[in-house]
Amino acid sequence: MAAAAREPLSATGLDEADEAVRGTCEDASVCKRFAVSIGYWKDPYIQYFVRQAKERKAPEINRGYYARVHGVSYLIQAFLKKTECNCQIVNLGAGMDTLFWRLKDENLLPRKYFEVDFPMIVARKIHNIKSKPPLSKPIMESHSGDSLLIGGTLLSHSLPEVNMTDRFGQIMIENLQRRQCNLAGVEVCRSLDSQKERLLLNGWETAHAIDMMKVYSFLPQADVKRIEGLEFLDEKELFEQLMQHYCICWASKDSSNLGLANITF
Repeated sequence: MAAAAREPLSATGLDEADEAVRGTCEDASVCKRFAVSIGYWKDPYIQYFVRQAKERKAPEINRGYYARVHGVSYLIQAFLKKTECNCQIVNLGAGMDTLFWRLKDENLLPRKYFEVDFPMIVARKIHNIKSKPPLSKPIMESHSGDSLLIGGTLLSHSLPEVNMTDRFGQIMIENLQRRQCNLAGVEVCRSLDSQKERLLLNGWETAHAIDMMKVYSFLPQADVKRIEGLEFLDEKELFEQLMQHYCICWASKDSSNLGLANITF
């Protein structure tokens, strides 16, 4: 897919673009809270950050977030076990993510944990943490070591789009554009191979990428069967198409020879 030339954005245009990106934080958080509320996974902390959804979310959205949360958690825990938690995590675009508290509950906190996001989102999160003892109490000081970058030394992972050159991918791009949320870097979202190439060209030693449908198939099938019984999914083909247009990418540098390149599903 050819990438269209982009005109420099004005200050107003940049603010509008940022606002659209900030809006995805609220959308994702509300979707996660709804999925938690009907039993897809347990997260006792998300209630302190986001209101309950006023309307039901589609089953394919709930299952997609279930796969995303469990897929990311699997990679993070694999990294923490390889490093014996003697590492640091940098969570880029963290939003209202509750990863820190969930890792604390599992006794898997790294030596240091950082979150990065827009100042407005960070300020809101800090306010919630300070005003809610179940959030503020676990916060502690720690020390640095190897790093994990979440976003998308060192293991890095991200959850970008993929297969964006087909008609379904074009519809996804058009939907984002209608929300003033242009997909930067869409030219590298052609395939899983192009996603891996992007990481390798930017200095990572090893890179992996699998679509979310594959991630879903790798999750513990007893639990997958449980969540599939929570609500009826009518549009199975739509669910599969959605999952085939998102992927998990992860890459590593391993100067300490910890075997990070062997982390996989």
